[in-house]
Amino acid sequence: MESINEIILKIDEIVWGPPLIILLIGTGILLSFRLGFIQISQIPRAFRYLFSKEEDGQGEVSSFASLCTALSATIGTGNIVGVATAIYAGGPGALFWMIVAAFFGMATKYTEGFLAVKYRETDKDGHILGGPFYYIEKGMGMKWKWLAKLFAFFGAFCGIFGIGTISQINGITSAVKNFFDPDTAHKVNLFGMDYSVSVVIAGVIITVLAALVIMGGLKRISGVATVVVPFMAITYVLFCIILLVCNITAVPAAFAEIISGAFDPAAVTGGAVGSMITVMQKGIARGIFSNESGIGSAPIASAAASTKEPARQGLVSMLGTFIDTIIICTMTGLCIVITGSWNIGLEGVAITTNAFQAGIPFLSDRAAAFVLMVCLVFFAFTTILGWDYYGERCVEYLGGKKGKSAVRIYRILYIAAIFAGPYITVAAVWNMADISNGLMAFPNLIALVALSGVAAKETKDYLKRAKD
Repeated sequence: MESINEIILKIDEIVWGPPLIILLIGTGILLSFRLGFIQISQIPRAFRYLFSKEEDGQGEVSSFASLCTALSATIGTGNIVGVATAIYAGGPGALFWMIVAAFFGMATKYTEGFLAVKYRETDKDGHILGGPFYYIEKGMGMKWKWLAKLFAFFGAFCGIFGIGTISQINGITSAVKNFFDPDTAHKVNLFGMDYSVSVVIAGVIITVLAALVIMGGLKRISGVATVVVPFMAITYVLFCIILLVCNITAVPAAFAEIISGAFDPAAVTGGAVGSMITVMQKGIARGIFSNESGIGSAPIASAAASTKEPARQGLVSMLGTFIDTIIICTMTGLCIVITGSWNIGLEGVAITTNAFQAGIPFLSDRAAAFVLMVCLVFFAFTTILGWDYYGERCVEYLGGKKGKSAVRIYRILYIAAIFAGPYITVAAVWNMADISNGLMAFPNLIALVALSGVAAKETKDYLKRAKD
């Protein structure tokens, strides 16, 4: 097992090396300039569109529902465990680079949403089909169809082996175990290893519940997401705010530690983090894992939005990165840095749990752990649902005329991966997730750069005639 983990780690380091980091940030910077820093100038309009219904809009779900579906896939373990893992490996400065990547990622996410609606298709049954594979094929031309298929293949792989299943169910079962059976007092032997009974029970329950929703398709997934995602996001942010208010005097020092750690990590970590490149890699990789800007997943949900204006949906899509990373991940990171829970020898969800326990004085350790466990379980569960939808659309595109049959097989494999997730090691889980993320990003980023002129021109035209 150790040799397998080492191989996965080496692949991860290659995929998430300087070329991909430069491409991700560079694409975001390019799009920010070409779109006139739309993430600043048009964010009020984006929030207005989020809660208003467009007249004569065409699609399967509302813009709000499509955003919730996208957020269901992004707000998950990345916001709670991923931030903790990034700061643990790269120091407080990793949060700075996470925020920087998210700022430019908002322009990237806008462009993804714009292109998804512009190049989407409707089949004879009224089913909306869209995403990077369609804007690559239709926007760049049929000679690039191989790139579209490559993206779809990586997307289906990422759903089963990356963000969608293993990392999420692993995060859920770890949180449940840490709360109900931290010392593994009640265990069972499976696959030649001992596991807590709580892990097995939680894994089976989540697998069954996920299967029931997944079999209902997009409308059932979006229906669950529109209820669960806003409620749990508000609940989690509220507890983070309470922690920050209780430790308000420590906030300025935490910001100073984050900024100095971004450029001089050794000064903050005591030499535990070797270089600024390491800090950037950890922050950007975990940030992208959380908000998925540039990965190409969110536009699959955006394509189904009920709208006739690509720019309008692009603005709504842009809010996904703002909410996910600039609000929720920043809150998590501040809580971790303020309480110092990142450098006391803990790992994964235990870091964030310790931050809640140490930072909210009127909550008992047990109550704080329970709050975090509930938030993590719901966040991760909705991510499982959202990524099944993404994976299905990728498989449907790859399958062509046999796409619907392929989707049914994919669902079975997806549910099987959820079931197996709790029994795979934490290090392997996160590294596999990073790898699959990176592989998806390459084809999508090529398309975003190639079609940036189209997005820029039509966005400017739309903003000139928009009256709201």
